[in-house]
Order: sequence, then C-alpha cells, then structure tokens
Amino acid sequence: MIKVLFICHGNICRSAAAEMVMKQMAREQGRKDLQIASAAATREEIGNDIYPPMKKALAAAGYQCERHAARQTTRAEYSQWDYIVGMDDENMWDMRHIYGGDPEGKLSMLLDWAGKPGQEIDDPWYTRDFNGVLKQIEEGVRGMMRSIRSN
Repeated sequence: MIKVLFICHGNICRSAAAEMVMKQMAREQGRKDLQIASAAATREEIGNDIYPPMKKALAAAGYQCERHAARQTTRAEYSQWDYIVGMDDENMWDMRHIYGGDPEGKLSMLLDWAGKPGQEIDDPWYTRDFNGVLKQIEEGVRGMMRSIRSN
C-alpha cells in the first residue's frame, strides 16, 4: 500500500481538493494500492468541511466530494505516510517544523510531480480562482499517479 498525505494551510481548499482528485483518479484507474488523505498545517479550520467555492469547482469538474472534516497533521504522522505533499513554500516550512525535518525525504510540493520543481499551487483563499487552482492540482496529481507505483 502506498500512502499519500496532502497538506495545505487549513485543509479546506487545496489539500482537500487534492485528496478528492487523487481518490477519484485512483478509482478510475483501478489503483487499489493507494491510501490517500489530507490534513492542515494549522488548527484554524479544524472540523470544517471543504470550503464551498472549492467544493463547487470540484463538483463542476465531475469530482465526488466525500464527507470531509479538516484536521491538523501531527509529528507522529511522518512515519505513517510514504509521501507527504505540500502546496506552497509556507506549507513546506510548516511541515518541516511539525515533523522535525525530513530525514527520509518524504516531503515534496505537488507541482514537483508535474515537472515544475518549486512551483507553488496558488492559494484560492486569496486569489479566488478555484477553477485555476483545481487545474494546477489536477496537473500535480496526474504526475504523481504516473510516477508512484507499488513494488
């Protein structure tokens, strides 16, 4: 089983969307070898569902949204996941702080997987471009789906 955890600031937009996108792509490709989840770097949105405009963009693009409650990642989770994927530089800083570094090289940014190392996924909380962000997320998730395979 390959375990993937997506992280963003509050776990109500980007990381939650990446989780839903990857889960649906996995179902469509018959990839039963993936365990996919998401979490926040902060506590601000704990318990909240996917932000309505992000949920609307996902639905319009044909993605099923499962029940979601934002949660914060913990230091103990570092050992539980194979890939821990952030959306921007701030998320990467937060993850290194929470996990006490990255001794096993598990941390990456989502667009690294699309051949765009260091490029951030825009934060739609500020840009209000939920559809554009969803396209960035799809690009990164497609790259991950091509790259990660069970042994």
